[in-house]
Amino acid sequence: MGSAVALYTWMVRGHLHPMVQLAGRLAGHGVHVTVAIADVPSSGDSTNTVARLSASYPSVSFHLLPPATARSGDEADPDADPFITLIADLRATNPALLAFVRSLPSVKALVLDFFCGCALDAAEELGLPAYLFFTSGASPLAAYLHIPVMGLDVSFGDMGRSLLHFPGVHPVPASDLPEVLLGPHNEQYKATIGLFEQLARPKGILANTFEWLEPHAVKAIEDGNPRPGEPVPRLFCVGPLVGEEKGGEGKHECLTWLDARPARSVVFLCFGSASSVPAEQLREIAVGLERSGHAFLWAVRAPVALDADSTKRFDGRGEAALEALLPEGFLDRTRGRGLVVPTWAPQVEVLRHPATGAFVTHCGWNSTLEAITAGVPMVCWPMYAEQRLNKVFVTEGMKLGVVMEGYDEAVVKAEEVEAKVRLVMESQQGKELRERAAAAKDMAAAALDIGGSSTAAFVDFLNSLEISARD
Repeated sequence: MGSAVALYTWMVRGHLHPMVQLAGRLAGHGVHVTVAIADVPSSGDSTNTVARLSASYPSVSFHLLPPATARSGDEADPDADPFITLIADLRATNPALLAFVRSLPSVKALVLDFFCGCALDAAEELGLPAYLFFTSGASPLAAYLHIPVMGLDVSFGDMGRSLLHFPGVHPVPASDLPEVLLGPHNEQYKATIGLFEQLARPKGILANTFEWLEPHAVKAIEDGNPRPGEPVPRLFCVGPLVGEEKGGEGKHECLTWLDARPARSVVFLCFGSASSVPAEQLREIAVGLERSGHAFLWAVRAPVALDADSTKRFDGRGEAALEALLPEGFLDRTRGRGLVVPTWAPQVEVLRHPATGAFVTHCGWNSTLEAITAGVPMVCWPMYAEQRLNKVFVTEGMKLGVVMEGYDEAVVKAEEVEAKVRLVMESQQGKELRERAAAAKDMAAAALDIGGSSTAAFVDFLNSLEISARD
């Protein structure tokens, strides 16, 4: 058996999915790849997920590490902060990771998800070079590298819309930073700064982006500008790592529906696998879509609600739930012009379909890259985490989308939904967005071609491990 690389991530789609794509890409270069997955308590059906991955990626080995709570025997605290608990659970998984990696032959390096940076200690104990895999782009990476050197006394929450100037990054309103940085300097804040500080520790950072997309941020990181006077790990831009979602047998009904629509005529709305919006907001979206006159495909996750004793959460499913959530008669009035599907749609396939002309998105980085690789312009409606940062970079830096105004208020009004749909689908500005999106699609494909920048970055990464790459 030849040299191997061990990847380590955790069981949440936004991080697991791109790490699996990275594993597949490395395997395509002739590397033996094993993916270790931390089974944190919130994972859900982890065993079946790993079984599906193993069947879908036969050239990659997958191993589910036992959950930390099962090893410790401690009862979970229902009042504990979920983010702090996650970091603690990942740190508690280090012994299992150590034991597993020691059982593997010929491991040359560890590649760790950004949130699993506590395993840098495990890599040191193993005597292996460690790399971090940053599942977002180079622009938030440059910002996160720089924030710790600004000092812990900085109060971003008091700055409002004041612009922050991170090296290589388009100016960012302070209020568009992740929410955890805007509140008090509590345990969540300190844990987040700790994650940022770990970015300076590995031998290198692999980022899910490509040089053409974020040239200023890439150059700033390569020049060491985010941490002046301090070493910055080598950056490998290996993206875009985008793969199709496996979600059931056969062709999804929405793809058949799209087949009957004209080219670039449909607005696709989907807010990711972990976002839902209140019922009032769903009604405003529906009114805006109906008034716009444009065809639409809308994947709706029913809003999360509390049950009668306020101890459990549930969300609705199916046609009956949609009829109850949306304005009376909406589904009948828009039948044929619009299609609403509950919960899930095969997003990558929908975005790549010729009928899709615009994407209303929460700006998760996976969704952003999926739109870019499909050449679809975006209407940016960020909701949590780094999505508001991505909104800035997509609309102001890359100029591949427009902002859904009111994203940071209680409710986006129907008038704004209608206006932005019309802008992207009808106006000269929308035409220019589509042209730039088409160019970005071509450059994304070129980056992954033989001789492309991201392929070269893969080869450079493997050369740094003294592993020969296969084209």
